[in-house]
Amino acid sequence: MARPRIIAGIDVGSSKIATVIGSAEEEEKQVKIIGAASVPSRGIRKGQIVNIEEAANAVVESVEAAERMAGYSLTQAMVSINGPHIASQNSRGVVAVAEPEGEINDSDVRRVIEAAKAISLPSSREVIHVIPRYFTVDGQDGIKDPAGMSGVRLEIETHIVTGSATAMRNLAKCVSEVGADVQNLVSAGLASAEATLTETEKELGVVLVDIGGGVTDVVVFIEGSPFYTTVLPIGAKNVTNDLAIGLRLSLESAEKIKMALSEKKETMKLKKTKPASKEEEENETVGSDEDEIDLKELGIIEDIRKVSKKTLTDGIIRPRLNEIFTMVGLELKKSEAIGLTPAGIVITGGGAMTVGIKEAAKRNLSMPIRIGIPQNISGLADEAEKPDFATAVGLLHHGVKSEVRGISNFSLLKIGKRLEKIPFRGVAGRVTDLIKQFLP
Repeated sequence: MARPRIIAGIDVGSSKIATVIGSAEEEEKQVKIIGAASVPSRGIRKGQIVNIEEAANAVVESVEAAERMAGYSLTQAMVSINGPHIASQNSRGVVAVAEPEGEINDSDVRRVIEAAKAISLPSSREVIHVIPRYFTVDGQDGIKDPAGMSGVRLEIETHIVTGSATAMRNLAKCVSEVGADVQNLVSAGLASAEATLTETEKELGVVLVDIGGGVTDVVVFIEGSPFYTTVLPIGAKNVTNDLAIGLRLSLESAEKIKMALSEKKETMKLKKTKPASKEEEENETVGSDEDEIDLKELGIIEDIRKVSKKTLTDGIIRPRLNEIFTMVGLELKKSEAIGLTPAGIVITGGGAMTVGIKEAAKRNLSMPIRIGIPQNISGLADEAEKPDFATAVGLLHHGVKSEVRGISNFSLLKIGKRLEKIPFRGVAGRVTDLIKQFLP
């Protein structure tokens, strides 16, 4: 019996750094979670590293906590990359089949993917993903896998995701501080899609909206493949900032209020499943105690008073959510995907737990809405079965698929020779240091 593969995912976000360690059996689609941990993010703003030392320390703290839970020391990990520098484009490639009398083989598929990758990019940008959308063989399009088919002309439509080479180098350096090597860099939006979307939704056409702390990822799937990927420089932290300014409180207190509102909403949903009497319904008025939040109960001592829940949700939170989904709507218009996504919108990420999020999305986008929770996981699933762990769990699923296909989109060599100057402390770095000790 083959030993299960150990895969790790590190989600380096603006508000938290989450590490998930899992084991995967070859015959099973599920990933067994054996370790999960998250720590508040430091040195990262809007998905990008602004203080490399603080960010590296936070990554080390998160990884060590997950390692203690799993009883396993990481040697390599899948890492998420995020930020407004992420961009995408669709590219076509065409090649002549090497043996027209025979069959299309893997070599032909590799050549046509290389042809599609030949796009003009500034020196400051690098390709993160090249995802085949569909193949065309002698005019017949919509083919998912052309290997073994007969044909003379092979074409491919690909979705290419690119990012800043500087951001990629800084991220690789942060993870190297842990003593683990970067197995693959994965766009955070595509990682979340792996964890939360079903194959049916992807085939029908769906929009994934991952609302993180500092940024919002938007990924459009059409006919089973990514069609458009972008990152908006706005997130759940903006809601917290608005609450802090509106109530004249600290950011920590505003975050407590935001979380309390979300929890109260869940409690109210459970209550509403039971039939309420007429008197109870009348008591739920705007000025009732149910509508007020006592700041003292939340441990907020800087301003002891009661605030109206309706005022917070309608006056402060709703306008910011409207702004986020208006921006998402503009991106959908820009992608020309309006009308091609009947499966609607799946909202995930930590921001998906904000009070009134589904109502705001329906109001602004007029599409079916659901909250995306990581799927196909077992073991310590309770630790990771939350929207804010979608990216970290998606990294594990991406790792399993990459190993099965033998794909590695990311290579440190791709980032250029400047990486050689980075003092990596991964496995290779440890071996080098050990050898140096014995040299005269």
